[in-house]
Amino acid sequence: MAFTEKNLFVPEPVEIAGRHVKRYHVTDDPAGIEPQIEKAAYALLPELLPAPDGTPPASFVVLHRGGDTGAYLNVYSWQWDNVLHFSGAAAGQPALDCPDTDPAHFVRIAPGARNWIGCVWELAPLTHERNAWVRHMLAPDVPDLPGYLADALRSGTTGPAA
Repeated sequence: MAFTEKNLFVPEPVEIAGRHVKRYHVTDDPAGIEPQIEKAAYALLPELLPAPDGTPPASFVVLHRGGDTGAYLNVYSWQWDNVLHFSGAAAGQPALDCPDTDPAHFVRIAPGARNWIGCVWELAPLTHERNAWVRHMLAPDVPDLPGYLADALRSGTTGPAA
């Protein structure tokens, strides 16, 4: 089977549990991720966000609908001014200890159970988010959280822009 990129959708940021959350959705489906999967993933999101530590409360998530029964929620939160905290959840993937194959039944991946931070499609936003954090939050004399939140990858594919 040859590798192909997936569709990347970039919904507007939301505020959840006091944190600003940028969102990336990855799927083979050109229509996007099914609404029931998105709703279920974001219902679990507050449990995956770290406690405040004085760093501007910003996170980004990658919600990935796999090609089988799986769905994955990767949550990256800025902590300690310049460090990414990771939490994850999965649904519909028995290999990750999900109780069934329902892609809307998310369960938290226990810390240490799988020390994975994302697959090749889910990693696409990481470099962009690192550079945006430096550009808007660390390099300026005054951090620009609204600028960071507005600086996202464009919808398209998970591969490099043409």
